[in-house]
Amino acid sequence: MSRVFDDRICALGEGPLWHPPRKQLFWFDILGKKLLSRSGEKTFEWQFEEHVSAAGWVDDDTLFMASETGLWRFTISTGARTLISPLEANNPITRSNDGRADPWGGFWIGTMGKQVEDDAGAIYRYFNGELRQLYQPITISNAICFAPSRNHAYYTDTRSRQVMRQPLDRYGWPDGDSDVFLDLKAEKLNPDGAVIDAAGNMWLAQWGGARVAVYDPNGGFLKAVDVGGDQASCPAFGGPDLRDLYVTTAADGLTGSQDGMTFVSTGAGMGQAEHKVLL
Repeated sequence: MSRVFDDRICALGEGPLWHPPRKQLFWFDILGKKLLSRSGEKTFEWQFEEHVSAAGWVDDDTLFMASETGLWRFTISTGARTLISPLEANNPITRSNDGRADPWGGFWIGTMGKQVEDDAGAIYRYFNGELRQLYQPITISNAICFAPSRNHAYYTDTRSRQVMRQPLDRYGWPDGDSDVFLDLKAEKLNPDGAVIDAAGNMWLAQWGGARVAVYDPNGGFLKAVDVGGDQASCPAFGGPDLRDLYVTTAADGLTGSQDGMTFVSTGAGMGQAEHKVLL
């Protein structure tokens, strides 16, 4: 059973990141243009002038952060940020959305239309100083995550209701065509953010379903974890031994008292530590 971890209401909570050295959770309110964090009873909040959505960790005091115009080095202690690479900076229609560090120290990041315009987005990988587009067109980029074996990446265009599995080469680049890992059309389920646990199972937030569903490495359904907010957006493993499941939610368009809060389910599973971004 999930409980409230942080009761601050996010219009669109996303991108939870458990920072391994700091043992601290960071997450975003995309529509509120905020980065939030909590450590024990102490809360933190950074306000921006543009949408921010996803991050990886670089070192104890540095995040790799995606915004609607670029990829940034963000200093936690000062709030300063330095541009690493533009990201669709000349396209006012789009913003960043889901993203995650890969096992090689790269970072995959998806974009989408601010008004969910059809086919406006794409998915990219930043690695060794290069930002390369991998997939396009994408309407709602989500579920970017990686198998512990390093053999596969996963992603979805939420609009398709299919989660794709992509073989990877030894450097972490796509190798051949992707195939369908999960097809949720018949169940009318909307795949959102996802994370892979230590055993290779996918923990997939399902937008509108008030839950995170767990699927084995072959796509078989294992169980579901209830979430207090209807619009569950993205999960992350954290806590002292990576067994606690944190889930962001969104309040946008809803009136429930807990919609938009961030939740935790203690002892839900056994996660992997988030990979370090190499700059």
